[in-house]
Amino acid sequence: MPEKRNFVFEEALKLLPTPEGKRFATVFERGQLLVEIYAPREVDPQQPHTRDELYIVVQGSGFYFNGEEQVSFKQGDVLFAPAGITHRFEDFTDDFVTWVIFYGAEGGDVL
Repeated sequence: MPEKRNFVFEEALKLLPTPEGKRFATVFERGQLLVEIYAPREVDPQQPHTRDELYIVVQGSGFYFNGEEQVSFKQGDVLFAPAGITHRFEDFTDDFVTWVIFYGAEGGDVL
């Protein structure tokens, strides 16, 4: 069977919530690349991750706390969280959904 190479937002959204009630689901994984769909509700319970990650906001808006900085975000924005940094979404709208892309080695990409 050929490897899937395209991912439709509406199809990914149907994976949420998972049977366990999780608000994120894996959509694709290959080597050091992991793509998820994430749609927290009311509170974002994230903890720092061991790999670098990108968020691509599909819908919604709010604020993104990243280390010591808080910035507003909206649909279409791309946000970066280095490995090990405290980050979370705050005061986000009820329709907030984002792609999450984890990549690279454990510990993050060192400059």
